[in-house]
Amino acid sequence: MFETITVATDARGVATLTLNRPEKHNAMSAMMIAELTQAAGQLGKDDTVRVVVLTGAGKTFCAGGDLGWMRDQMAADSATRFTEARKLAEMLQALNTLPKPLIGALQGNAFGGGVGLAAVCDVAIGVNSLKMGLTETKLGLIPATIGPYVTARMGEARARRVFMSARLFDANEAVDLGLLTKAISSVDLGDAVEVEILPYLSCAPGAVTSAKELVRQLGPRIDDAVIDQTITALVQRWETPEAQEGISAFFDKRKPVWKT
Repeated sequence: MFETITVATDARGVATLTLNRPEKHNAMSAMMIAELTQAAGQLGKDDTVRVVVLTGAGKTFCAGGDLGWMRDQMAADSATRFTEARKLAEMLQALNTLPKPLIGALQGNAFGGGVGLAAVCDVAIGVNSLKMGLTETKLGLIPATIGPYVTARMGEARARRVFMSARLFDANEAVDLGLLTKAISSVDLGDAVEVEILPYLSCAPGAVTSAKELVRQLGPRIDDAVIDQTITALVQRWETPEAQEGISAFFDKRKPVWKT
């Protein structure tokens, strides 16, 4: 049914949504963005699903946006760029508003959009060997569409520590920043996720859905106006000479002009 993700639901109603492009470090292509949006819609409407676990196949949870997809945006016209940016933003919002508990099981590194995926989870647990980073500015880009979720999770003060510098940080700092709930060994990841799952199986599913909706309403505002703002910011950044230089330098395997 899907080509870039898998979805499997056990007898308890626990669905595991797996990013399944391990050869590409689970980078988000146009197809993966579309399939994640579709899967979120299907899981949200499935009354047999009680909890969703988001994880990745292979060594990397998610390396962010597929660079081939980003290069396509550099060559596109403005209308196409807005359309593609909106698809990305709508995928993140579909996961953020999923009416089921969403538990992130980060079995490996998360960069760029991968950090955004962690941020839309209600709980995110990562292996203590992983690295994370909002790496967009290295390419002349910005963490735009993921920005509302990252900032909501970390708070502005902590977000400013890592939002602009593109520096990598380890799992312990990710816990301190609020991106991860806990960092544990890879052999314990499954058990730690199970600890998060079990309480929900004793709760009224409708009450869980209502409680999640309420807590989102009480938190930072992420509505259509905010999402439109991030889409505009991303498209404007795609259209800058810096972005052209950053993407070109990456594919040419050279330093961009600003790197010393």
